Amino acid sequence: MKAEPRTILRFLLEYFDIIIELYETQTKDGVITRELLNEITIKHNIDIKVQLIDYKILSSVNDNYEIRTVYYNLVEFILSEFKPMLPETIEKFHVSISELFRKIKENINGDKVILNQRLAELANEIRTFYEMVEKNTISLLNETRELKANVKKIDYREKIVRASRWIDEYIIPLNKILDINHSSSIANKLYDISEYTNRYRLSCDEESSRTLFEKLYFQLIQVNDNLLRQSKILTTELLPLIERIRTESIILTGWITFLKNPYKQKVPRMPEGRRMHIYSKNTFFNAAEIFEQFKNDVDVYFDDEVNVEEKWIFDKEYFTKKLRSNLPVNDFFKWCSKTLKEEYKKVEIEKFFALTTLAFDEDIERDFGTKPESDKIKINDLTLTVPKITINKHGIS
Repeated sequence: MKAEPRTILRFLLEYFDIIIELYETQTKDGVITRELLNEITIKHNIDIKVQLIDYKILSSVNDNYEIRTVYYNLVEFILSEFKPMLPETIEKFHVSISELFRKIKENINGDKVILNQRLAELANEIRTFYEMVEKNTISLLNETRELKANVKKIDYREKIVRASRWIDEYIIPLNKILDINHSSSIANKLYDISEYTNRYRLSCDEESSRTLFEKLYFQLIQVNDNLLRQSKILTTELLPLIERIRTESIILTGWITFLKNPYKQKVPRMPEGRRMHIYSKNTFFNAAEIFEQFKNDVDVYFDDEVNVEEKWIFDKEYFTKKLRSNLPVNDFFKWCSKTLKEEYKKVEIEKFFALTTLAFDEDIERDFGTKPESDKIKINDLTLTVPKITINKHGIS
């Protein structure tokens, strides 16, 4: 009789300590012997062997037991105790993902039920692949930090062996799997799939397939970002850390070997320590001299600038009347210069340009002549070349 899901969950919660012990035993020995199972249940003063079998938490292996994969993975995930997996284990996803993708492309116009099932399975394979990569990165980080701290007092030679093994057997091959620029990598294959799904999520006629294509496309975008993050951890954090452990261990191992038999080789001369300053000896005194000049504060007063010169305002009405009284004017710009000299004894550029605006009045009739001519007018150090304009009485309202 199949147990209720809630019953199984309550059982896991109630006897979690026992399940943890079983998990640790299997992790260590690869199997849970009948004797060890009896010892664990006796220690906790509870016999739950029947429930463990009925709830399919344990399965029989000859005369021994093992935790079923789904429960083992659950406990492993909860405890975040992942063991590093060889890249060959992860590489198998290249085959399964490529095969599903091939069948999807070949039968894109075939049975929609089968197509949708393959799309769902492909999404599941990609999800499982990323979770395995993430577990591997977490596991390598944890073990590397533990090796760096050397809590277990591992010999330096063993540290060199482990660090070298992780670099050669785990990190470099795993980084190759995550390298999108490598033609045979899984990351490159996922990029091809994302381009394909992007086309069909927009053009697929069948709604359910189109929805699955769209879901797969956005999943691939997220997975791509996550894989880039994992690759960055491998190359910028994990690899330098392990390389540093290996280098330090090689140096220390060499010194330990030398100290065990210091008379076998002539002791090398140790370099004498010297202290050097990157700045001048007089820097302190130079800095003190700079700050000393600020010791005596001097009162500083700021006065608002008073502009005694009266601002000139162009009186257009006055100069328009003056222009009318002088009409006709044969050379308008010379008239402007002459008028300013009469009024102000000198010609200033600001006043000159203000006065020339009278030529643009709509009531003034301008005559440039049949043959355009030009004159030169000097204002202080500035010489202006201006056209010769005649203004007649005609056209004034």
